Amino acid sequence: MDRNAIHTALLRNHEAFLCCIADLPGTKRTTSRNGKWSPAQQLDHILRSVRPVNMAMGLPLWFLRIAFGKPNRPARSYEGLVQRYQEKLATGGRASGRFVPPAAPSSSVQQMSTTLRDLIKRLSARVDRWSDEDLDNTLLPHPLLGKLTVREMLFFTIHHVQHHQRLVERDSA
Repeated sequence: MDRNAIHTALLRNHEAFLCCIADLPGTKRTTSRNGKWSPAQQLDHILRSVRPVNMAMGLPLWFLRIAFGKPNRPARSYEGLVQRYQEKLATGGRASGRFVPPAAPSSSVQQMSTTLRDLIKRLSARVDRWSDEDLDNTLLPHPLLGKLTVREMLFFTIHHVQHHQRLVERDSA
């Protein structure tokens, strides 16, 4: 997936997720079923996941390379990254620490949606400023998957929001 496709997928997938949340009646946005996160918590989790990626992509490359090193393996394809994530989930991998959202009131959904739209626009703009070489030769840490290239982290961000949209659809039916 090239930078243009990444840019487009980030915007498209996050907007689809936000529309999915917006289409829910107010009471369903904060209702948790079977001990699962509510749609508002899913939204908060996505926000908590996108913020550090956006921030990291605004840092100087030299800083990221000093902090996280250089890749010692070829970059995974989108499909390869998704497969690795699914394997981690299948073995019990879950969000932890700062990525676990607290209960979120319905009144916070609009603000979180606006914030996520703004973050994704900024992240997409930052993708356009990175070269393909830098996307593949710069690492970022992922709490479940370990060190990923920036391109892989963007693949994760694209897939992650789809994953959570499916969870919202499943748990709100």
